[in-house]
Amino acid sequence: MTTLETSPAIVPDFGEATPTGRKLAIICSKGSLDMAYPGLILANAALGEGVETHLFFTFWGFEMINKKTMGDLKFTMLGNTATHIPQGLGGLPGMTAMATSKLKKSIAELDVPEIPEFLEQIVASGGHLWACRMSADMNHLTMEDLYEEVEGIISASDFIEKTEGAQLLFI
Repeated sequence: MTTLETSPAIVPDFGEATPTGRKLAIICSKGSLDMAYPGLILANAALGEGVETHLFFTFWGFEMINKKTMGDLKFTMLGNTATHIPQGLGGLPGMTAMATSKLKKSIAELDVPEIPEFLEQIVASGGHLWACRMSADMNHLTMEDLYEEVEGIISASDFIEKTEGAQLLFI
């Protein structure tokens, strides 16, 4: 008679970072495509280093977590002298669409995910997403309007309490 012995499970080590005791709080206050990525990239990098990471979406940053807008953020050249294009051209019809398309293409070429996928990746890595109570109230938005992984709509005071001792970045 043959018996089968159970072998211990082999769990591969992917070099995942262990928690460091550090915290990072990122306040995302802008809703344009070019201003959405810095906070997400920094959050992703911090999570990769084992840093507890919280993102707080307020004012125009709500565009990043609003189901209706999060997949369609725009980039405008108006007022952005870093584009090195004459400012008068930014106001011409079609320029925002062209600039947005060009920026999305450049980001995709670097294998950086689009906003919804990037948020999903951050949450899967242990990041926390919070929506600002005042901004939600101003825009008449509820949890049903927001990306499903947002943990809650909280006050600024609640966010400060949750992220006590954290490094703070305001974007």
